[in-house]
Amino acid sequence: MAEMMATRAAAIAADKIEAFRNYIDGEWVDGGSGEWLDNVNPADTSDIVGRFPASTAEDAERAVRAAAAAFAAWRKTPVTARAKILNQAAGYLEANAERFAAELTREQGKALNLAKDEILRSAQTLRFYAVEGQSFTGEIFPQDDANMTVYTEREPLGVVSIITPWNFPVSIPARKIAPALITGNTVVFKPSSDAPLSGYRLTEAFVQAGIPKGVLNFISGRAGDVGAAITTPPVVRAISFTGSTAAGEQIHRSVGITTRTQMELGGKNPLIVMDDADLDQAVDLAVKGGLSLTGQACTGTSRVLVMREVKAAFTDKLIARVKALKIGSGMAAGTDITPLATARQLETVLRYIEIGKREARLLYGGEHLRGPGYDSGYYVSPAIFSDVTQEMRIAREEIFGPVLALIEVTSYEDAIRKANDSEYGLSAAIATRNPKLMHAFARDIESGTVKINRTTTGNLINAPFGGLKRSSTSTFRESGRAGLEFYTQIKTIYRGV
Repeated sequence: MAEMMATRAAAIAADKIEAFRNYIDGEWVDGGSGEWLDNVNPADTSDIVGRFPASTAEDAERAVRAAAAAFAAWRKTPVTARAKILNQAAGYLEANAERFAAELTREQGKALNLAKDEILRSAQTLRFYAVEGQSFTGEIFPQDDANMTVYTEREPLGVVSIITPWNFPVSIPARKIAPALITGNTVVFKPSSDAPLSGYRLTEAFVQAGIPKGVLNFISGRAGDVGAAITTPPVVRAISFTGSTAAGEQIHRSVGITTRTQMELGGKNPLIVMDDADLDQAVDLAVKGGLSLTGQACTGTSRVLVMREVKAAFTDKLIARVKALKIGSGMAAGTDITPLATARQLETVLRYIEIGKREARLLYGGEHLRGPGYDSGYYVSPAIFSDVTQEMRIAREEIFGPVLALIEVTSYEDAIRKANDSEYGLSAAIATRNPKLMHAFARDIESGTVKINRTTTGNLINAPFGGLKRSSTSTFRESGRAGLEFYTQIKTIYRGV
């Protein structure tokens, strides 16, 4: 094994591709398998961004043991000291925002300006929890006995495992790790093997900030190799996961009753366009919500339910707008649509486009782009389908790509019925000028996030985020002050004099 690892290390050095390591128990360490996974640039697959350990279950078990050993001291660390580490980590992200954004674009594909926004937003998230965590306390309860005080205390759970996807490889981990750490928990963090470098940099920020050994552990690798080792041990008291519904449900079923789960999963998010809507604004909402980030957002718009009276005019405006979008590398200024993040995602999107061609009517796009600037990347032109009905797969299944399904509706009631006819309930939006419909929509839609004349995408750092139905476990919300609740348990104390 040692000889194999030395040979691999020599090969990496020879081709000048940087190799990154796991961070376990306060040390940067190689994975036990000796195997490495290439982190590929989706805009140019000849560009290897870096190599990461294909970690083993034994590596993961070591990370869990390190987190468990560090918990007793970390929970006793004053909250002001924990907040200082979060603030210093935020400063490290801000100071390196340009470099980290370029790395994020290389490994994930999104536009450089969006990548920089994500780095800075993640720093803001750390600072938010550094403040909010210091006032997140229990309550005192009135009662009739003058010789007794009844109050609650919030205490950390212990070891928590955080498993995150590739589409927001810094901001999603930040909004999970920050509330976990500020409330006194220790963390095992596994990023997606398709975009591990950004998670590595976030971990690096905490290391530079002086986080004690074992408190935050970073492990890369395939979910099939390390997933069970960081989710099923009884010492793991909570799991926060963002990813596919199938994977989230499998994790949720596999853990014991004493392990909390927070699952933020898939979506099939609708935008309703009423006949009184500003159609230019509605088109803007559809394009930004459905095609920005190349449709690779769990809150992305995938169904557009348009009133019959305005469907033709809306469709013409939408196609004209989509035709004008610039498709290319995220490093190029002015790019609107960047490559899909992985070869697997490209295959999935192209497969659904073929399904859509058999089910509905393709109005525009849906091509696997070839030629100069495209041959080395995972590029597809945005697809717009019309004549989509409720039973079609492109209307029901999450595609996670730049595909819009146009569904005709005849009334507000028809639109709500069709919007709610989904196993998902993550985000939903309506375009209308009617205040009564705005109020009714907020009440009637079955969605954890409700947008009125806004895109289905995007959420505030300081507001709760989560879905309904199969989009979430619908237990504890992420983000905002509510994001702290998942990582704490309540004790009720009756104290006499």
